[in-house]
Amino acid sequence: MSSSPNISTSFAQREKEGRILIMTSVEAERAAVMRGLQGDGRFDVLLSGVGAAVAAARTAKALGASAGADGKPGYGLVVNAGIAGGYAGQAKIGDIVLASLIIAADLGAESPERFLSVDELGFGSARLPVDDGLAGRIVASLQQAGLPVRSGPILTVSTTTGTAATAAELAARVPGATAEAMEGYGVAAAALEFGLPILELRAVSNAVGPRDRSAWRIKEALNALEAASSILPEVLSS
Repeated sequence: MSSSPNISTSFAQREKEGRILIMTSVEAERAAVMRGLQGDGRFDVLLSGVGAAVAAARTAKALGASAGADGKPGYGLVVNAGIAGGYAGQAKIGDIVLASLIIAADLGAESPERFLSVDELGFGSARLPVDDGLAGRIVASLQQAGLPVRSGPILTVSTTTGTAATAAELAARVPGATAEAMEGYGVAAAALEFGLPILELRAVSNAVGPRDRSAWRIKEALNALEAASSILPEVLSS
């Protein structure tokens, strides 16, 4: 996967210029990330709200507010972090997932034959790139720490999946889909608009498929998110 063409400098260069912005959708996720970071002053962890639209707006607001006199944001990297559903055979409860691609899975149009993405319609792209070199470093560090980690496309959906039929349709639509959440595409769109690299980091709390709240493991997922976040300061300083 190629890097976004409007990112002209390496992360190492950008890191010297700014801080790291982490966006989480709700306070429980923010608290888990903060515990993992243990007060590292290079990170700002803010709430995006739920859904791609509000996440894009709040991320853009934070980036714009951080800009200096030259108009450049005061951040070198944006990370969307939180919990997510995992696709069968790709990620199980408690796994950590690093996005290899961020995909707005339901952004497009229905037709009698099949779903048509905005890419096919010629209205932009539903697929946004991550900083794959940095994502690879984080995956390697998580593996070295003995944490269960997967890498693959993370889907952004406006309606979380609640049936086996929808889960199967999305898995077929995006082969290798690893997890789904509701904010990644919005956060990524804002970051890339400012010319910043993006990562999406998720911990799996439930299986994507029939909605069964009794099977959700929110606490375990938040613990995994905390553990993953504790790796970030070391990786991002190397």
